[in-house]
Amino acid sequence: MNRLLLVLVPTALLAAPSLQARPTDKLFSGALPRVPKARPLINEYPITGVVRTQIGEPLPGATIFIKGTYGGTSTNELGLFRLIIPLDKGPIELVVAYVGYVSQTILLNPSEKELAISLVPSPLMLSETVVAASRVEENISRAPVTIDKVSAQQIMRITTPEVLGGLGNLPGIDVNSASMLFTTVSTRGFNTARSERVVQLVDYMDTALPSLNLSPGNLVGIPELDMESIEIIHGPASALYGSNALSGVVLFNSKDPFVYDGLSVRLRGGERNLMDGQLRYAKKLGNKFAFKLNGSLMKANDWLASNYDRSRSSVNPVGSPLGYDAVNRYGDFGIVYSPAQNRPGFTVNPELYGKTLYLPGFTEQELVAGDNTTRSYRIQGAVSYLIKSDLKLTVEAKRGVGTSTYQNLSRFRAKDLGTNQYRVELKSAKGFIRAYSTEDFSGGTYEFNQLASLMLLAPTTEGGRINYAQQYFAVYNQVYGQARMLNQSPATAQATALAVATTTQLKSSDPRFTALRERFAAEGQPDRGARQSFNSFLNDISTQRSFHLATGTDLTLGGAYREYRLGSDGKVFTDTNGERIRNYEYGAYGQLTKALFDEQLKVALAGRVDMFKNFDPSFSPRASAVYSIGEQQQHNFRASYGQAFRSPTQTDQYLYSDQGGFVLLGNIGNGYRGYDFADANGQPFPLNTPLSAIEISIDKLRLERVNTFEVGYKGVVLPNLYVDASYFRSRYNDFIGGQAFIGNLDGSRPTPQQFVAGLASNFTDASASPARILYVSRNNSQVVRTEGVTLGLDYHPHKTLTLGANYSLNVLNRSSLPDGFRTYFNTPKHKFNLTANGTLLKNLAYSVSYRWVEGHLQEIPFATGQVRTYSTTDAYLGYTLPKLATTLQAGVSNAFNANNTQVIGGAQIGRLAYLGLLVNVK
Repeated sequence: MNRLLLVLVPTALLAAPSLQARPTDKLFSGALPRVPKARPLINEYPITGVVRTQIGEPLPGATIFIKGTYGGTSTNELGLFRLIIPLDKGPIELVVAYVGYVSQTILLNPSEKELAISLVPSPLMLSETVVAASRVEENISRAPVTIDKVSAQQIMRITTPEVLGGLGNLPGIDVNSASMLFTTVSTRGFNTARSERVVQLVDYMDTALPSLNLSPGNLVGIPELDMESIEIIHGPASALYGSNALSGVVLFNSKDPFVYDGLSVRLRGGERNLMDGQLRYAKKLGNKFAFKLNGSLMKANDWLASNYDRSRSSVNPVGSPLGYDAVNRYGDFGIVYSPAQNRPGFTVNPELYGKTLYLPGFTEQELVAGDNTTRSYRIQGAVSYLIKSDLKLTVEAKRGVGTSTYQNLSRFRAKDLGTNQYRVELKSAKGFIRAYSTEDFSGGTYEFNQLASLMLLAPTTEGGRINYAQQYFAVYNQVYGQARMLNQSPATAQATALAVATTTQLKSSDPRFTALRERFAAEGQPDRGARQSFNSFLNDISTQRSFHLATGTDLTLGGAYREYRLGSDGKVFTDTNGERIRNYEYGAYGQLTKALFDEQLKVALAGRVDMFKNFDPSFSPRASAVYSIGEQQQHNFRASYGQAFRSPTQTDQYLYSDQGGFVLLGNIGNGYRGYDFADANGQPFPLNTPLSAIEISIDKLRLERVNTFEVGYKGVVLPNLYVDASYFRSRYNDFIGGQAFIGNLDGSRPTPQQFVAGLASNFTDASASPARILYVSRNNSQVVRTEGVTLGLDYHPHKTLTLGANYSLNVLNRSSLPDGFRTYFNTPKHKFNLTANGTLLKNLAYSVSYRWVEGHLQEIPFATGQVRTYSTTDAYLGYTLPKLATTLQAGVSNAFNANNTQVIGGAQIGRLAYLGLLVNVK
């Protein structure tokens, strides 16, 4: 992906010398947009014009703003525009910008009604702006931290099924696609399949599900047609963004209906029965009102996971005659033979004592049962009103619903998962007041492991007393004993027992399989069904104000309050009394910036204090400096130090889900005491292991923290060669992970008598013992250190070609880590991307990218294993018919269908090719 970026708003553009506009060539006048039938007010007049290159080629999508206001527009496919100009504002300056060209500030002559504007190429981002890095507009080259920006033009050339997948072509950004539409992003290590360390925002509204603090990619976000740009901050950002901005921020900026009006339609169809349609319509109603409507509908055949390697937790290897636990097989849980299981009429063969027998379980394909369609729809409407030319009120509502597959502790089929979101915002050039509310709902989402386990624990016949697991366990034991009596060797007897026991198990071709699957997938009570039932709210209000204190000195102050109201009817959270759980956090921040030495040096100090209901207060500072040299400040050196934190998710805090075989619990009380499954030497219980050797204590949760120092450079080192390089070092404390152990629900350590009593039923019989297998979130006291480098190059040898290359290095320092310590780093050490893009024959746009990711260890709650080295090649072609306002499109992701498993236990992402068209009528 190239690094040519789209300008966001006029006040952030680099100032260019004011120019007197010249009248247009009258040959264009007949093609100019029509002036509305309604006559302008006496204090307003319309102007029309065209924006072209130096050689006369039109620039569709160029923005034209009245400087210092929200009044503006954009050009159509022929480069034409129309704008209403006020007469009572004194001298009017227009700011004209287009990706890859030098922005112009034009002093408007009131006598001119038609303009011809020519922009000079500047493909090296010197005039690009961002708002995410400092929460105020600034030149991207002088941003104090590592940041990337993707323009609307680049977004439309992304060919991956989910727009976030295309961000993997940027340096330092890792993407994790667990399925076709469920993609998360991460920077600087410690990836997960739920991206809880990166804040994902749409117009500064958090897109995470309130119940899970999980960002489901763009599954329920906004359609690509409405994206003006995407900005990605690398590394800690809590000083300005607060909780969970530990590893970065992804900000989607949508299109303003005052600027981007008209009708846009995108239609695509392709492999895997892909059908994708998007529509955007925006209109200005006079100079004060504007509205927009967005809608999208997408469906395709999803990729399903099929990794049958031995999971890291499996005691037995692949091919064992006792069975084994496979990564993508569900319900293949293990039972340890023990003398404590002996009963009248049933005696365990002593030769099987201590051995673990695994049930066969079911595959993902069997559990999905042919319903492998992934789909999503998104609808959104917004109305904006200009109270004054620089003060805008916006009211918005949107709904997104999707079906896909994601994973965390297990793999989940997110079926009709969605959010409703509402926003009201009052915004000026100096600040804003914003309030929004997000409601999530789980739809028919169900979990694979729980579904399979419940099916295997169901009676073999309706109303029967023996379940499939008991039958398998007993038959194996019986056949093994008979085989040994026939003088078979232990290994042969085990193989014989396995073959016979397997024939007794439920098969997906059995009608009873279908009946049990449908029953348990629809039941939301955790010990009786696999459906995930939650419905929670997040209410957030924030404000910010900027102050110009003196020449080169600016102050920004802001604050935010957010409240969670968690609801699950006791099926996910501890809301067993029928009332929603209320949780809250709030914070305030400030940033002081100072320009020195004729603005060559920009220094900034920022800090934020956050308060929580369940945790101690947190302070997140950031200090930065940017030094710029060169006639055009084309060499920019930066350095920064920052601290950030992650607060435990709502499930980390309030989870309560009795799965039958084990219990998932939150951890904000007084901690837990219990017993581990093995001693320090790896010796498992109960074989000659005293309980004192496996005691474990888990403290109440704390915030997770990071300290990061980074240096970087952005600039032009040779004509047409742009360089963006960075180096960082980080220290992490109090990593939040999970721990399975044996304990009592009240947090106390089971007595030896309770432990022994629970052992017979594998700690599932509450009437025999209160001891259960528990899984709770915990902090790890081990300090972890990382460092890394990113290097990005963009070269423009010709106006029709941009070449890009970038490389990322991420290193985990293991020198101070104990053997076997699990870091959950989950990041390739080496990664690189190669890109080529441009426009040929005036109207033929193309883009080709190649991504290579080194194999690496992944440790996530669902599975641990090695992700193999993979690569992917994406390509795009778009031919524009300007007079028809239409672009014919063709694209392909993973063109060579290479192995592309990005998440351990996730689906192998294959090729997806499509044909389509894009229509923009302005």
